[in-house]
Order: sequence, then structure tokens, then C-alpha cells
Amino acid sequence: MFNIVLVEPEIPANTGNIARTCAVANCNLHLIKPLGFSIEDKYLKRAGLDYWKLLNIKVYENLDDFFMQNINIEYYLSTTKGKHLYTQNQYKPDCFFLFGKETKGLPDELLAREISRCIKVPMLSNENARSLNLSNSVAIVLYEALRQNDFFGMK
Repeated sequence: MFNIVLVEPEIPANTGNIARTCAVANCNLHLIKPLGFSIEDKYLKRAGLDYWKLLNIKVYENLDDFFMQNINIEYYLSTTKGKHLYTQNQYKPDCFFLFGKETKGLPDELLAREISRCIKVPMLSNENARSLNLSNSVAIVLYEALRQNDFFGMK
């Protein structure tokens, strides 16, 4: 089971879509505060539809809290600043994929400290094409990890 970690997500519809993806892919969803919405938000719930009951979700007070509760984990940082394509790693079940907030991405100090863990989805080289939608990025990276593991447990 893979783990999707959203660091300070801001848009409820994105998080709802990601929750639905996690539910159908049997993945854990980790949310790191501050959140730009309430988990009870109607837009969040609408985007996730009736999949919430299939979801294992955990909320953390901040990034330090996340790392204190998840020691010795294998993790990757998804960022437009990554040097390695997301397809260039071999992902093991139970690894964690961290994604930053929609407006700023992951904290620069984390990226600088963990540069070898940074992965990216290739995009058009154009300053006006800043990044993919967060829920699309999560789906792309997650399904590559699932593909590498023969979609274990999925039909």
C-alpha cells in the first residue's frame, strides 16, 4: 500500500479528487496542516463522492510531526524542481510520495536537504506552464508506482 502525503493542501476539490484516487488504489492519504479548508468542506466531500469510507486518512500538525511519526520510511518528493523523472526510480510498496501545496510546492529547505529524493513529471519548458494540477500529478506518480508493482491487489 502506497502513501500519498499532501503538505499544506489549499484547494478542497484537489484533495477530494486525490482522496478518491487513494481510495480506489488502496493507498493511505496523509494531510499535513495547515489545510486550506476544513475536512468537512462540502467541496472536498463532493469531489471524493462516497469514497471517503474506503479511505485511510491521517492528519498531522506540521511537517515535523509527520516525520516524527513516520521514522525510517522510504519517501520521494514530487517537485517541478526535481532532477530525476518519476519513472527513474523503483518504488517499493509502503513508500511515501510527498506533494506540496498548490501555490508554492514543497518547502525549499526540504527540497535542498533531500535533493536525491526529488522526482518530477516532465512538462513543457515554458515559464507560463508552471505545473500540472496537483491531483493529476498525484495520479501520474501513483500509477507508475502501482504499475511497477504489477498493480498488486487491483483488478
